[in-house]
Amino acid sequence: MNILVLYAHPVETSFNAGLHRMVVERLTAAGHSVDDCDLYAENFDPRLTRQERLGYHDQRGPGDAVAGYVERLKAAEALVLSFPVWNYGYPAILKGFFDRVFLPGVSFKLVDGKAQPTLHNIQKLAAVTTYGGSRFRAMLMGDPPRKVVKRMLRATIKPGASVSYLAHYAMNLSTDGTRAAFTAKVAAAMDRF
Repeated sequence: MNILVLYAHPVETSFNAGLHRMVVERLTAAGHSVDDCDLYAENFDPRLTRQERLGYHDQRGPGDAVAGYVERLKAAEALVLSFPVWNYGYPAILKGFFDRVFLPGVSFKLVDGKAQPTLHNIQKLAAVTTYGGSRFRAMLMGDPPRKVVKRMLRATIKPGASVSYLAHYAMNLSTDGTRAAFTAKVAAAMDRF
């Protein structure tokens, strides 16, 4: 299976970086073809420009600034997101990827003013993430990252596709044991992916 891994963390020594490396290693070892998209290493610009917003509904072409990312997304059969949750949301670079790449004609089409999902090439979706605070605090805030994965992205990909959300909460209080347990959980999920 061709899997696009979208990774968003700027520090190569972070726990998230270790999770990302392990995700790529396990998926590759399982025989998948992995397109490892490290948004920071690729210097992805998350800013939606004025011109992009004005032409948001126009047909995209090979000259578009994000054409390469669009092609990578369209070539994927599965998507794995690897990121930390900051301030109850996605890192700006990942949010910018959604804003600039999940476009009309790419992730949906408008028919009579209604969005119809078009990313049916994506047959599996997983998110691997960490939160500084507890699950309870995230729930109080509505847990937007979880909702985007479990609702919006689920509605955008192939109907009935497998969707999983693996989160390590309370990183501010984590221990070697809690991190090891979460790493093992993610490893097992990637082995089964």
